[in-house]
Amino acid sequence: MKYEFSPSLQILAEDIATRIFPHIKIDRVKCFRSYGSSTKHTIARCHALGKLLQKAMDVPAFYALEFLGEKFDKMSRDEKLKVIIHELMHIPEGFGGGFKNHNIVNDKNVEECYGDYMACVKNEKKIDWFYLRKKKNKS
Repeated sequence: MKYEFSPSLQILAEDIATRIFPHIKIDRVKCFRSYGSSTKHTIARCHALGKLLQKAMDVPAFYALEFLGEKFDKMSRDEKLKVIIHELMHIPEGFGGGFKNHNIVNDKNVEECYGDYMACVKNEKKIDWFYLRKKKNKS
């Protein structure tokens, strides 16, 4: 597996979190593209530094969002946004290193959050949609 920090996905995740997920401490969330996964159905993953490791290392919670490049990069702009929203939705309000499960993070709720996000940006030009496409030699 190869992991690359993705400044473009980081910018989008920051924008989404700022607008619709104010509980997320975005400076404690980083976005990566990965390459070389053999998984058949996974598009993205949310990783967390669990409570025990937080205590052992004496650090606060931290999350890493992984987007599998081979699948994610082929998706439409709207589908990419929904995947980013989906992964951010896994981060609970307490921001303590846990996860919200798929009973909460489901298609219906993702669509609702996507609608909320799009309503926030409808009349703004803050988003540069180019960032959803992978740039050559950059992310």
